[in-house]
Amino acid sequence: MAVAVPPLHDLPSFPTLPKKRMPAGRPREWYESHNRRLKAMRLAIALLNSGVYRPEQAPNRKIRSTAARIGVHPPSDITCRMVRSLIRNDSTDRTDRTDRAVRR
Repeated sequence: MAVAVPPLHDLPSFPTLPKKRMPAGRPREWYESHNRRLKAMRLAIALLNSGVYRPEQAPNRKIRSTAARIGVHPPSDITCRMVRSLIRNDSTDRTDRTDRAVRR
């Protein structure tokens, strides 16, 4: 049984863009994958804010506990994999830029 944890209050709040309606007429799979990507981005941002900078530091259990802390429904295994790939791409890009600057 999962224990409810209150949402994080110590995270900085930034102004968000106004919500827009989803485009009509797309197949259901498009909406599902779109919402899955949005959820993965929210979770990746929350994990980065909490100090998780590498995919190895984010097992499914940690991602799901973070989801509970920020008030998001528990993610599936697929979404957890997407979160790790977002973290990996983000940290890899930063490392590559830093390495190039040092080599010059």
